[in-house]
Amino acid sequence: MKKLSNISTFRAFQSNNYTLYFFGRSVSQFGTWMQRTAVVWVVYSMTHSAFMLGLTIFAEQFPSFLFSALGGVAADRYNRYKIIQITQIASLIQSVLLAVLVMTGHQNVWPILGLSVLLGIINAYDVPARQSLINEVVHDPADLQSALSLTAAMASLAKLLGPALSGIILHQFGAGVCFILNAASFAAVMISISMMKIPKTTPIPNKAKQGVLKELVEGFTYIKRESSIGWIIVMLSITGLFILPYDTLIPVYAKEIFNGDAQTFGYISSFIGAGAVLGTIILASLKETVSMRRILIGSTLVLSVGLIGFSYTTNFMLSMFFAAVTGFGGVAQFTTCNIIVQSEAAPEMRSRVISILLTAIFGMLPLGSLLIGIISEKIGAPKTLLFEGIAGVIIAFAFRNILIKKKKNSPPDQQLLEESEELFINKT
Repeated sequence: MKKLSNISTFRAFQSNNYTLYFFGRSVSQFGTWMQRTAVVWVVYSMTHSAFMLGLTIFAEQFPSFLFSALGGVAADRYNRYKIIQITQIASLIQSVLLAVLVMTGHQNVWPILGLSVLLGIINAYDVPARQSLINEVVHDPADLQSALSLTAAMASLAKLLGPALSGIILHQFGAGVCFILNAASFAAVMISISMMKIPKTTPIPNKAKQGVLKELVEGFTYIKRESSIGWIIVMLSITGLFILPYDTLIPVYAKEIFNGDAQTFGYISSFIGAGAVLGTIILASLKETVSMRRILIGSTLVLSVGLIGFSYTTNFMLSMFFAAVTGFGGVAQFTTCNIIVQSEAAPEMRSRVISILLTAIFGMLPLGSLLIGIISEKIGAPKTLLFEGIAGVIIAFAFRNILIKKKKNSPPDQQLLEESEELFINKT
């Protein structure tokens, strides 16, 4: 691992704590995608209803939208290591309950939906704590960019390969084994945390006991005051509403445009995933002096160009190229937003800011999927994707001056939010 950490892309592995975090989360992410795939398969096998598939996904995502902000307050108020340990135990129990339901031949879909809701609530507390913990497990703030990018690359790879692995296990052993394996994967995170060299006390500034609502409002007030961060969240929210739900139309392209089947859909999804992995690896390889705001604008344009090219390309291989470009731009945009927010937010506000960022995404994506579906019914999938690509170009140019000028014009004392993050803030 030492030789690997000498390469700039993998410099975050210089931190033993991050290395443990990375491998623990890698195992867990693969288990998570195996379970998600298996849940969808079980629900469809029981109901043969596309509506119930949508409801299953909604049941997991919507609670995360409702509770993520509260999860951010908890991560700022309490020890993040302990929060993650609790959420892993809760997730393990949820997976075991799913396995018991399936292995005992239970044929009622509603308990499965109830457990999906439970997982969504768990994730609302797990994700803000897990994301903000990355700042604590890298020993050098200059490695944060590498750490966040590598973490996103791992998540993209798990999203790409996890469902395929789940399909093999589903076919050979059944859904119950997928759930058991996912339950076991949470143990990897708990083991990795137990092996970390954590200070006896992990002080979190500003832990004076306030009401939860007051701390939540404090988070929104902070974002309003630190408008350079606030505008980034606004930009990502608009993108989540109008552009990122493009994947809603991928099944339509697979069947109607390319006259294909589920395998065709799998090919398109795989190329999008491959582009996403490449995007995060390139982000991890960038020098610390690069402007993340310019990368944010550039990745939005790349995403837009990918959508415009994909929208009217009928040649399948050329379409796969544009699918990879789209995946590249989409994950690079979100990862860049995450890097900026984590490196510039004050430590005592970091988890709340991350949770608000996640709330914006969880809230806008379902609404955007509904909106894109309605528009596609009226004007067709190709014109809808073209509309999304053009909207992305407009958003990139509209926010370019806002983000870059605001950062240049912000006073020095605003930029130096934390001494340990000084390098990141001065770079932009």
